[in-house]
Amino acid sequence: MTENKIPYSLKDLTLYFLKLGTIGFGGPVALVGYMHRDLVEKRKWVTEDEYKEGLALAQLAPGPLAAQLAIYMGYVHYRIIGATIVGVTFIIPSFLMVLAIGFSYVKFGGLPWMQAVFYGVGAAVIGIIAISSYKLTKKTIGKDYLLWGIFILLAVTTFITETEIISLVVAAGVLVWFVKAPPKFLKSVNSLFPVSLTLLQITGISTTGKLAQLFWFFSKAGAFVFGSGLAIVPFLYGGVVNEHQWLTEQQFLDAVAVAMITPGPVVMTVGFIGYLVGGFPGACVAALATFLPCYLFTVIPAPYFKKYGKNPAIKAFVDGVTAAAIGAIAGAVCVLGMRQFTDMTSVAFAVITVLILLKFKKIQEPIIILIAAIVGLLIKAAL
Repeated sequence: MTENKIPYSLKDLTLYFLKLGTIGFGGPVALVGYMHRDLVEKRKWVTEDEYKEGLALAQLAPGPLAAQLAIYMGYVHYRIIGATIVGVTFIIPSFLMVLAIGFSYVKFGGLPWMQAVFYGVGAAVIGIIAISSYKLTKKTIGKDYLLWGIFILLAVTTFITETEIISLVVAAGVLVWFVKAPPKFLKSVNSLFPVSLTLLQITGISTTGKLAQLFWFFSKAGAFVFGSGLAIVPFLYGGVVNEHQWLTEQQFLDAVAVAMITPGPVVMTVGFIGYLVGGFPGACVAALATFLPCYLFTVIPAPYFKKYGKNPAIKAFVDGVTAAAIGAIAGAVCVLGMRQFTDMTSVAFAVITVLILLKFKKIQEPIIILIAAIVGLLIKAAL
């Protein structure tokens, strides 16, 4: 597509992702669903195939799913500059929010109201994620039995293991490729993934200072953790609480809560953690170190997706990976729900959220989040 046929300007795209980063609640599943709804269905700025290519690439590469898909959406028509601007504008709003909360948290010695807010918001978020996952599944998989089988397998394995098995995601793509478009041009297919391994081979960085330690630790988090922003939480817990002992367990849980009650990528919890460990410089270093690998792992393979994306073999591979990705997301929704639903009230929050979103399709998610936060505070105060 030539530039004069692009149905939107870079400014339009920038403003959209600035808005999504500011009011996009619900975590990676919801954010991925919002992008499909807004960019593919409503505005028709990108095609279904371009979206699926981006989702597949985001799933295959390490790093936070929603941020990588956003970066790819910026790359589709505006290449490196689009990817860069979209990536920055998407994460800046939530970064500033977690900075403000981090400042208050340190100044006032913790935020007791946070757990009360999270009680209502967390349950409502599960409802939002469930609806987004349902819509994404219905739209993407359709009536293809092979893709449904992959979806179910990944949903079940993700739920049982509580982790995303990247080898199964890749295997799903290969299976659909072999079934629907038996490989004839193996050389072309193999050239699809020339992702640089430079970041994985860095060994000479000095980690004597705290900021250097932060940069190295969060670089590994961004470079080695696959899947959604939620997938990074176990990795962070092991390093931040157990290995380095930068935070107590309660501080870490509060950091996760902050990520859930703020819009934008859930992985922005790294900004809050960085602030608690090293103040404003620590927050900046943690965020930069986490998002730089995901940016590189998106823009480097992107040209190959654009070049070979229409190839039947590649398309079949992408279909398989996409089905696996959505299955893993559905499994993650179940895991989150199992942990969030501690009583019937929290279940009611989620069910009411689902019913509202199904009945009133134009209602904005931030309104639901705000109401859930207020009700959660009132319930905890009453108890």
